[in-house]
Parts: sequence; structure tokens; C-alpha cells
Amino acid sequence: MIRPILNYKIFNMKILVMGLPGSGKTYLTERLAPLLEAAWYNADKVRDMANDWDFSDDGRTRQSNRMRTFADFEKSNGRYVICDFVCPTKETRANFNADITIWMDTIKEGRFEDTNQMFISPKKYDFKVTHKEADMWAFLIEKDIREKMND
Repeated sequence: MIRPILNYKIFNMKILVMGLPGSGKTYLTERLAPLLEAAWYNADKVRDMANDWDFSDDGRTRQSNRMRTFADFEKSNGRYVICDFVCPTKETRANFNADITIWMDTIKEGRFEDTNQMFISPKKYDFKVTHKEADMWAFLIEKDIREKMND
């Protein structure tokens, strides 16, 4: 299901691809980033660079801050940027402050019970992906973003 994005004429933007571990965030982003010629930050790679695998509330907040910092840098330099990470709570999503949110609602439970317990489904999103056909979704999302830019 695609919910239309309301009147934006932005040539640089932060896109969040969020959902439970195993929902297909990275797989979709891998296909969408080249279509938009976007910078791409994957949460696992960012955690690895920081050598920070802390999944406590503080660790998740730190990770959201890191992802926001990278994304804000790219956006301030006139680029699209896509960050794919779980972003499990209303607070982590608000902190990231995406221009576009893509919710990967393809699974009901991920492989980590602690994440399942804290994950809160978003009430606000621009795209809700309900099945793992990433090539199709990447094309539809890219097309919608480009059409809205040209309105």
C-alpha cells in the first residue's frame, strides 16, 4: 500500500527504511539507493564502524543519533540519503526526523525477542511495504518520489 506524500519539492532528503530485523530493510535499500542516486547508511555497518553493539535503550538512542548525524550531513550537502535501521520506538524515529519513512511491515516478529518486545509499529509513514518484492517496491517508491518532485 502506498500512501501519497503531500506536496514536497525537495531535491535532498532523508529517507528512513525501518522495521524489524529480517523484514527486508537492507534488501529494499540496496535496490532503491541506486535508483535515487542516494548515499546509503546501513545500521549494522555503522555499528561495526563504531564498534558499538549495545542494544540497551541508551545504545539504541546513540545509534539513532549516529544515523541522524550521517544523514543530516548528506542532506546538508544536497544529496538524497537512505538509512536502513530498526528504529524501534517513536522516540528513535522522532530523533532521526526523516523526510520520508518507509515501514517494512513484512513480518510479525524478528529474530531478537528484546527487539520484538520494544518495537512499536509506526502510526506515521509514507510507504508501508507489506511483502518482500523489493524490486517492485523500489521502482514504485522511486517513481512516486520523482513524480512528487516534478509537481
